[in-house]
Amino acid sequence: MIFTKYSNTFRWIIIMVSFAMVALILWNTYVFFQNFKEEERVKMQNWSFAQKELSSTDNLTDNIGELPIEILQSNKSTPMIKVNQDGSIDYNNIDEKKAEDPAYLQKLILKFKDEYKPIEIKYKDEVLSTIYYGNSPLLNKLKYYPLALLLIIFLFGAVIYFFYRSNKNATQNKLWSGMAKETAHQIGTPLSSLIGWTEILKSENVNPEYIVEIEKDVDRLQTITERFSKIGSLPTLELKDIVSETIEAYDYLKSRSSKLIEFDIIVPDGDIPVYLNKQLFSWTIENLVKNAIDAMKGRGQLTVEIAQLENDVKIRVTDTGKGIPKKDFNKIFEPGFTTKKRGWGLGLSLTKRIIEDFHNGKIKVLQSEIGKGTTFQINLKRATHYE
Repeated sequence: MIFTKYSNTFRWIIIMVSFAMVALILWNTYVFFQNFKEEERVKMQNWSFAQKELSSTDNLTDNIGELPIEILQSNKSTPMIKVNQDGSIDYNNIDEKKAEDPAYLQKLILKFKDEYKPIEIKYKDEVLSTIYYGNSPLLNKLKYYPLALLLIIFLFGAVIYFFYRSNKNATQNKLWSGMAKETAHQIGTPLSSLIGWTEILKSENVNPEYIVEIEKDVDRLQTITERFSKIGSLPTLELKDIVSETIEAYDYLKSRSSKLIEFDIIVPDGDIPVYLNKQLFSWTIENLVKNAIDAMKGRGQLTVEIAQLENDVKIRVTDTGKGIPKKDFNKIFEPGFTTKKRGWGLGLSLTKRIIEDFHNGKIKVLQSEIGKGTTFQINLKRATHYE
């Protein structure tokens, strides 16, 4: 109960603690890297002292101990180049084949100068040689450790984000399905009663025209019930002629809309077979047409056009309404987003769900201009033939 109440606060605390831990790890890594580099330089200074000791000794066997030689032989990892007073070059821990190229050695010298300050070996104020050295293989690996750590943290964060998002979407989908099924169930009870009353009225001396109109409304309620029932579960797709299905939904709305709207429909000759759910597809067309009528405030021109390609069929709904800002082209399909003073912002999000989730199609704002109108386009896969 307490966790649920303060879940947002706990979430931010966890995020801040995680960032603090990451910052601490990166800082410790940086300090460790700098200390390691300093130790590397001290090691090379000791090596240079040993080299100086050897260079200043005339008779190695008589005047020098074993310590300088052991120090010189101990460097088995740090790459180095020693440029002598006479211009000759000695090197250690560098690829033998590559070192045969003088240009490669010069390039390494420039690189080493950027990494560390060269060490001069002097004897009686005379520079006998200069040592250039770079990072050891271990130090090079450690150099990329913070980047690798950041990449791992980024990937971990991305996994958590996508898990959270998918979990949230799954919860929303369950809510959608539950609400849809419950709505269908709630409508079903009074609908059954209305059907019974209609049968009773037929046996009475009631004007048949009244009964016909009541039956139309009952059929409409049955269609709505079927729609909500199907949106709450995975609907069955059947091979239908999308031209006739679109015309049927279009004609229904045309006969019940304002006479100030000029309706127009452009369809190709012949049938276009498409796998779709009749109830849900008609709901999609109705949502788009109603949305267009609202955008025109009941006055203007509305055009529904069907165009077929080799593998696709496109349905476009165009109005002469107020238009949609380009920044809102994707937002309008989000649940709850609406520009109306009254509205839940569910019509277009429901349309997107029907087309993309149930029919494996695409829906988008094809074009829109403020004050001139909007065109929505639906893309569906065209079936090759009727079975």
